[in-house]
Amino acid sequence: MSSSVWVPIIVAVITGPVVVVLQKLRKENTEQHAQGQILLRMIGKKVDAIGSKLDNHIGWHEGQRDK
Repeated sequence: MSSSVWVPIIVAVITGPVVVVLQKLRKENTEQHAQGQILLRMIGKKVDAIGSKLDNHIGWHEGQRDK
């Protein structure tokens, strides 16, 4: 066989496993991003709730000053 036949075979043998590993890492990365987005939404809701409580508490203090 000539060397022109072996080159694509060697390239496929070398790059095949690399592509499989990269695809697996990409999938894991996508899953981690999705989990991160969920956590950020949860944190955002908790921060909003704390902000509302602080606003109410500050309003309570202002009402106490008026008495």
